[in-house]
Amino acid sequence: MPNENANVARFLPLRAEEMPDVLAVRAPLGRGRDGSIRYRDKTFAELEREACATAAYLTANGIERGVRTLVMVKPGLDLIRVIFAFFKIGAIPVVIDPGMGLRHFLRCVEHTRPQAVVGIPPAVLLSYLFRRAFGSVRARVSVGRSFERRLQPGARFATVETRSDEAAAILFTSGSTGAPKGVCYEHGMFDAQVRLIGGRFGIERGEVDLPMLPIFALFNPAFGMTTVVPEMNPSRPAAVDPACIVQAIQQNAVTNSFGSPVLWAKICRYCEEKAIQLPSLRRVLMAGAAVPPQLMERFGPVMPNGEIFSPYGATESLPVSVIRAAEVLGGTRAKTDAGAGTCVGRLFPEMAVRIVEPVSPPPRRMEEARVLRPGDIGEIVVAGPVVTREYDRLPEATAAAKLTDEEGRVWHRMGDLGYVDEDGRLWFCGRLAERVLTADGPLYTDCCEAIFNRHPKVYRSALLGFGAPGRQTPALAVEPERGVFPLGREAATAFQRELRSLAEAHPHTAGIQRFYFVKRFPVDVRHNAKIHRLSLARKLDARQR
Repeated sequence: MPNENANVARFLPLRAEEMPDVLAVRAPLGRGRDGSIRYRDKTFAELEREACATAAYLTANGIERGVRTLVMVKPGLDLIRVIFAFFKIGAIPVVIDPGMGLRHFLRCVEHTRPQAVVGIPPAVLLSYLFRRAFGSVRARVSVGRSFERRLQPGARFATVETRSDEAAAILFTSGSTGAPKGVCYEHGMFDAQVRLIGGRFGIERGEVDLPMLPIFALFNPAFGMTTVVPEMNPSRPAAVDPACIVQAIQQNAVTNSFGSPVLWAKICRYCEEKAIQLPSLRRVLMAGAAVPPQLMERFGPVMPNGEIFSPYGATESLPVSVIRAAEVLGGTRAKTDAGAGTCVGRLFPEMAVRIVEPVSPPPRRMEEARVLRPGDIGEIVVAGPVVTREYDRLPEATAAAKLTDEEGRVWHRMGDLGYVDEDGRLWFCGRLAERVLTADGPLYTDCCEAIFNRHPKVYRSALLGFGAPGRQTPALAVEPERGVFPLGREAATAFQRELRSLAEAHPHTAGIQRFYFVKRFPVDVRHNAKIHRLSLARKLDARQR
């Protein structure tokens, strides 16, 4: 029987009552004369009042319970206020990555068929210009400079009680190995995320968070954490100025922060160059792609009083597992460097994992899948309270990604390859779609690339396959570190010789004899960390013809 009142918006009025004068949000406004960041502050009591007023205003403008609403609001106070208003109403926010490009964005909008749009003025204008994609829209609300003046101060709005299985939001995948898909979230899934994340990381009230992925700010009121909005463009996260992030951490005594390995690598490099430490940090979460052990090792001295964690999951199931940097550096790193994959740790409570043989077409029932033994590499499938049940209006994609068992549980195919070791820890070996199927057997991206990423001149590498599956020729693309891109045939040949020597030292990479140098890899919009290996292979293949 679904639990009643699974709405995570219920935490905001509770915090407003328990800690009314504690800061809930700090949104940057610019710089003071002394160079400090100026902020617009909202306490929990103020945020609750404004979320209520926003909910009342949206309802008056046709956004009611169950209404699909495309959200095109910049990260910050407005986004937090608007999203909590949606949850209070029981409306269904639709969130699409802003940096995927206009063509892909419009395709996602047309498919999702939102009934309303809430966005900044240019976004609302966009909904008028592209009438075909926005043909289902019946209500529009502009969130600009005058938005707050339209709200009724003191407006009351009771948070609706939602069932755990009631639709809560549609969040789009990054599309790193295929077309972006809308993932249907239920209120109980968000509620479970709060329970699992808060319990695992021991988050305490009064902590300060700087989230470098906007969606993570939405859980902070549940934890009683202050949200410091970072100065960064969400559509270009890798272009962030690390000095701005470091200054925000120092100025606000930030205790918690989430970001991709690419972002933390930039921040780490900046701190090393400036001899800066960040003693206020208690925990840093690095996720979005496999985290290089070297980054964990280098960032440790930057945060002398905290811990680094690497959680594993996906838009369809988050979180699944987590590992501490201490466990990586003290044990699993040696295996990763030798090509055993990346250990992503132990499961969160209430989560379950199976490793199954990847077959096509995929089975619909877990009983039909062949579950592999510990140590054998196969596809990772997971079940638990945070596992989503379906993609929005994509029954074929849902059928391909979900399995059910005799207990009625839904299992999600992560699309990742990996295994469970003898200690019960989960290991990641790469994406299923990106494995290279040679005549001598499969090669896995994470296992092969680790061998070459240890080279001092290699920033990151990408295993690629050319030809028909089963007879593919493996190759490696390398994005060199800054300032060492090989110029001229002689330099390239010497670099290739060093890489070939590394390949020949390990049985699973000995067959890689082709090497390419690329100045910048194509990567995902959300984290700027997941390499688009398939598109990179197509580009290099076309260049050879």
